[in-house]
Amino acid sequence: MTINIMLTIGAFLISMFCGFVTIPLILNYCKDKKLYDIPNERKIHTSQVPRLGGISFMPSMILSFIIALIVLRYQNQGQKIEINLWSLYFMISLILIYAVGIVDDLIGLGSNIKFLVQIISASLLPLSGLYINNLYGFFGIYELPFWIGAPLTVLTIVFIDNAMNLIDGIDGLCASLSLLALVGFLHFFWHEGLYIYCILVVGLAGVLIPYLYFNVFGKTEKNLKIFMGDSGSLTLGFILGFLFVKYTMVNRAVMPFCETRMPIAFSLLIVPTFDVVRIIIHRIKIHQPIFKADKSHIHHKLMRAGLTMHQVLIFIILLAITFLIINALLYPLIGFTMIFLLDIVLYTMFHVTLNAFMAKK
Repeated sequence: MTINIMLTIGAFLISMFCGFVTIPLILNYCKDKKLYDIPNERKIHTSQVPRLGGISFMPSMILSFIIALIVLRYQNQGQKIEINLWSLYFMISLILIYAVGIVDDLIGLGSNIKFLVQIISASLLPLSGLYINNLYGFFGIYELPFWIGAPLTVLTIVFIDNAMNLIDGIDGLCASLSLLALVGFLHFFWHEGLYIYCILVVGLAGVLIPYLYFNVFGKTEKNLKIFMGDSGSLTLGFILGFLFVKYTMVNRAVMPFCETRMPIAFSLLIVPTFDVVRIIIHRIKIHQPIFKADKSHIHHKLMRAGLTMHQVLIFIILLAITFLIINALLYPLIGFTMIFLLDIVLYTMFHVTLNAFMAKK
C-alpha cells in the first residue's frame, strides 16, 4: 500500500473519529445552553433539535489534514511541504465562512450580512490567482480573461454555497449530496495525482459519516439528534465551490488539459444548483423576495407528494446519481452545451410531472 493511499485512509479515519467524539459533546453543550432549532411553519421537524453539528466539520477536517501532512513530511525525511497562495487564501476564506455560520447559528444574522461575507470570502480566491479561466466549449466559449473569470468565480462559489445551504431542509440531504460530490472530486483529484487535495476531501468526508449517523438515525428524545446549521451547510458549500474552481481551472503546470473536467464537476452538483435556480425563478414569478424561506424546495414537494422523509432522501440521492450517469454516458456523443440543455429539460420535465401528480391528489 503506497504512502498516499495510507495517508488518505488515515485522514478519513481520523476525521470520522473526531466526529464521533465531538458531536456528542456538542449535543450536550446545546442541551446545557438550550441552543435548539425551533420548529415553525416552514420547517419539517416538530420538536426542538440542536443545530450546531456543523461546528465539528472544519476542526475535524483541518486536524486530519495537519496530521497527514506531518506524517508525509516525516516520510519525506523532513522535507519542507510548500503551501501555495491558493491554500492560504482558501483557509482565510473558509475561516470567514465558518465563523459567520457559527454566529448565525448562535444569535442569528440577516441574509444580507451572510451574502456579503460570502462575496468577500469568494473574492479572495481570484486575488490569489485561482479562478475559472476556461469554459470548456460551453456555448462555444473556451479561454476566459481574468476580468471575466474572476467575477464568474465569485458568482459560482457564492451560488454553490447558497445552493448547499438552501438544500439543507430534511435529515441527511445536504450531507449526503455533499458526500456524493466529495467522492467524485476525490476520484478525479486522485486520477490527476493531486493527493494533497484528496486528503483535504476525505478529511471533510470523514466527519460527515458520524454527522449522518446522528442526524438521520439519532433519536430526539434521547438527545442524539442534531442538525448541521449554517456553520455546516455554508462550510460544505464553500469547500465544494472551491473544489469546483480548483478542478476546472486550466493550469497545465499542475494538471494536463482534459475537456471533460468542467462537465464532470458540474454534474456532481446538479440537484442543489438546479433547485436553487428553480426556487429563484418561482419566487420572482410570485413576487416574493428571493431570500425569503419557504417550502417550495424539491424535498418539500416530494414530501407533499406522499413520500416520507427518508424516502425523499433516497429518491433525491438516486436522482443526483442518475444525472451523473446520464451526463457521463452522453457527453462524448453530444458535448457540454447539449448536456447542459438536456439536463435543464429533464429537470423541468421532472418537476412538471411531479406538479401534475400532486394536482391529482
